[in-house]
Parts: sequence; C-alpha cells; structure tokens
Amino acid sequence: MLELAIKGSKRYYGLLAVLAGIAGLGGLFWLWQLDFGLGITGMSRDVSWGFYIAQFTFLVGVAAGGVMVVLPYYLHDYKAFGRITILGEFLAIAAIVMCLLFITVDLGQPMRMLNVIFYPTPNSMLFWDMIVLNGYLFLNIVIGWNVLEAERNNTKYPKWVKMLVYVSIPWAISIHTVTAYLYCGLPGRGFWLTAILAPRFLSSAFAAGPALLILLCLVIRRFTNFDPGREQIQTLAKIVTYALILNVFFFLCEVFVAFYSQIPEHMDHIKYLFVGLHGHGKLVPFMWTSMALMVLAIIMLIPPRFRANEGLLAISCVMVFLGTWIDKGLGMISGGFVPNPLHEINEYVPTIPELIITLGVWAAGFLVLTLLFKITVGVKEEVHA
Repeated sequence: MLELAIKGSKRYYGLLAVLAGIAGLGGLFWLWQLDFGLGITGMSRDVSWGFYIAQFTFLVGVAAGGVMVVLPYYLHDYKAFGRITILGEFLAIAAIVMCLLFITVDLGQPMRMLNVIFYPTPNSMLFWDMIVLNGYLFLNIVIGWNVLEAERNNTKYPKWVKMLVYVSIPWAISIHTVTAYLYCGLPGRGFWLTAILAPRFLSSAFAAGPALLILLCLVIRRFTNFDPGREQIQTLAKIVTYALILNVFFFLCEVFVAFYSQIPEHMDHIKYLFVGLHGHGKLVPFMWTSMALMVLAIIMLIPPRFRANEGLLAISCVMVFLGTWIDKGLGMISGGFVPNPLHEINEYVPTIPELIITLGVWAAGFLVLTLLFKITVGVKEEVHA
C-alpha cells in the first residue's frame, strides 16, 4: 500500500514540499540548539518545561482523542464509524510522532533518553510515560495497517487484531492519564496538585482530538473522492460538545476550590493567568481568549441546527482546537511554574528559534499525517470503485 503515498497531483506534491521545507528549517534550528544549548529558548531555572513540553502535553490529548471513534465502532458496533475509524487511528500515529519529537527537542542531549531504558526506574512517571506512548504508537500502527490492508483486499482482518483493539482502548486513556500524573505528582506546584487534573486532561483531549478529526474529514471531502459521511461528522460533533462542556466545568471546579479555600499557592497561579500578579500578566489576554473561544464554541455546538450547518461546525471546531490548545499548551505549563514555590515571578516567553523548531515539529507531524491519509483515501477510493 505504500505505493499509494507517492501517487498524487501537483497540489499534493506541493503540500508535501512545503511541509518538508518547514520541517527542514526547524531541523536546522534544532541543530543550532544542540550546538549552543537550551539557552536559545526562553526557559530558565524557574521554568524548566516550556513551549516544547506544552505541545507534547496537548498532542498526547489529540492522540488519546482517537479512541472516541475506535470505542463506539469496536465495542458498541456503531457501524457508521467504520468509514473514519482508520482516520482516527492514523491521526493518533501522527500525534504520537510529534509527541516523541517534542520530547527529543526538549532534551539538551537526546541521547539521555536511553537512560530511561538502560536505567529503568518504575517509580518514575517518565518511565511509564515512555512505555505508554511507544506502546500506543505500536498498537495504532499494527491495527491501522492490518485493518486497512484487509479492507483493500475485501477480507476480514485477523482475530488477533481485534484483541489489540481491545487493548488499545484503555491504553489510549492511559497515555493522557500518565501525562497528567507527571504534573500532579509534583507536590511543590500547587496549580497541578489536584486529583482532577487527569479528568481535565481527558475531557480536553476528547474535545480537541475529534474536533481536529472533523476538520480533516471536511478537508478530505473537499479535495478527494472519498466522503467520510455526514452522520459520522455529526456524531463526532456531539462528542466534542459534551467533552468541551466537561472541560469548562472541571476548570470552574478548580476555580471554586482554589478561591473558596483561600489557599494562596492555589489562588496565585489562577490570578497570574487571568488578572496578572504583582504587575506580571503576559498570558492574561491569551487565557481570556481561550475561555471566550471555548464558551462561544459551546454556544454554537449545543443547538442541533447550528451543528448541522457544516460551515458553522468547522468554525466551532477551529475555536475548540485553538481554545484547548491555549488552555493546555500555554496556560497549563506556564501557569504551573509561575509563580515559583517561593511565590516569585519569573515569566516565560518562547523565543523565535523555539517557535521555529516547534513549527518544524508540527510540519513533520502533518507530513506523516498527509502520507497516511493519502494511503487511506487511496484504498477507500479503490474499494468504492
């Protein structure tokens, strides 16, 4: 099936060239970072996880969001999702690839990753994060490829693939749960020290992942001969709606607990993000934008007639994706480090090289996604013909 990835129009090859060029530019800046060190980033002693880990955290959620099409199709026999299940699995593959790349660029010396293998420490969340991420990547590659090959050959996929599917469903939840535990297992960071962090991560994942999948389905319908299906898109829209409502509700629960208890180490982080603290508030406009986008998206997604309008649905999904990206990709990380445990303010702002490297990783991920979706659409078109 790999041959389907190299058959396409000039527009397809142009897209591949643009993505490869951006990824290459990011790679050059990463080589500079390897030579100079992490000093080219905006990170510091107080903020040791920055824009790279923020993207990693968000993309783990996008990958986990793929279970929202796998679970209904395989466990509840919702046949309609059969048309798009493979798209969700391949989206998870691209997202995990980006996660691993962001971990790589975040390390000053990437070879240090081998220490997790050579010197395993089961009491460390990083050890378990390595296992669940690579395991989920392996599961989606094996399942997705075998299911797609069986569809192309008009046969039933092997029974052992079905067993891997059942394993992948709780595994998808585990990847974001373990990621949340990386944060809430740090007792010195009051913003993250909450049992509801994992549910917050999962609710945002089940909103952002399917929202991106809806947008990709609309793009596929627009530029190919394969139609993912209106019923499928509308069902995904309902999932996005309920997950987004839960995400906002969980955040409001955090606000209530922090301010009703009047514990400074819990309140100060939220104050810094939304009103500023001690004259510092670079993230304030971003956080209010995030909240506005998510609330407006909820208002637009709840009425069925608005969801049925695919133009409005596309706008809503963009708002969901951007809103959750700002909330988790900016606020969650910086908000946990600022102020520091001594209640000192040392703000974090990503540098230009940091942004270019980040853009390069995103381009590399979408390059992988484009190739996988090209293969998928090619098979779907062959079967339909």
